[in-house]
Amino acid sequence: MKKIAVLVMAFAVALLGSACGANNGDAATLTVGASAVPHAEILEHLKPQLEKQGVNLEIKVFQDYVVPNKAVEEGEIDANYFQHIPWMEATNKERGYHISKVIGVHIEPMGAYSKKIKDVSQLKNGATIALPNATSELTRVLLLLDSQKLIQLDNREGDKTLKSIKANPKNLKFQLLEPAMLPRVLDQVDLAVINTNYALQAKLNPLTDALFIEGKDSPYVNVLATKKGNEKNEALQKLAKALTSPETKKFIEEKYKGAVVPAF
Repeated sequence: MKKIAVLVMAFAVALLGSACGANNGDAATLTVGASAVPHAEILEHLKPQLEKQGVNLEIKVFQDYVVPNKAVEEGEIDANYFQHIPWMEATNKERGYHISKVIGVHIEPMGAYSKKIKDVSQLKNGATIALPNATSELTRVLLLLDSQKLIQLDNREGDKTLKSIKANPKNLKFQLLEPAMLPRVLDQVDLAVINTNYALQAKLNPLTDALFIEGKDSPYVNVLATKKGNEKNEALQKLAKALTSPETKKFIEEKYKGAVVPAF
C-alpha cells in the first residue's frame, strides 16, 4: 500500500509540475516596435502588468518613422506604436501596406524651437525654418505656421506642400529634413518645428522650450497599429486595454506633464 501511495504521490507531483510548465509556456510573446520616447517608455511601464496577464511584451526601439511599418507589414513584429493616423494612411497609400489602427493612445503637440530667438516675433526677414519632410507631417506643420500667421496657405483641401503657401510676408526659407534630424540642426537654422518624441529625446521641454506649440485639440492621435486582420489578437487587445487604462493615463500625465496628452 505504501508503495502504491508513493507512486500516486509521485505521479501527482509530476502532473502538477507539467501543468505549471504548460502555464508558463502559454505566455504569449508580443513584439511591438516603438519610438524611444515616449512610446517605448510607456510600454516599459506596462510590461509587469501584461506579464501577469500572460503576455510577454518585447519592445523594439526604432529611430525613424519608416522601418516600424515595414516591419509590421513583413511580419517581423506584431505591432507598432509611434505614429498618428495621417502618417499611417499616407504610408499605406504610398507603399501599398495594410497597417490598421488598434486603438488611439496619446497626442504629442508639435512645437517650434530655436536657439537664436526667444520669441517668434524676433524672426527676421529671410529666416530659415527647418521642417519635417514627410507629406503628412509637412501638412501638419504648415497648418501650424499658418495658425501663427507666419505664412498663409491656400484654401484647397488635402495635403499641403510648400507650393500651398500663397503668402510669405517675411520671405521665410524652408529646409525639409528627416524628422529625427531636426533637433540636430537647431544651431544651423533660425527655427525648427520638431515632433515631440524627438524633442523629448533631445532634452527639449515642449511646454517651456517651444516658442509655440499645437493645441491639445490636435487631431494627430498616436495609435497602436498592426497589420490588417490582426486587430483582434488576444494579446494585442490586452495591450490596447492596458495602454488606455486609468493607470496609464496617470503615468503619462505625471511623467510628461502636458508634453504628451492622453487621448482617452
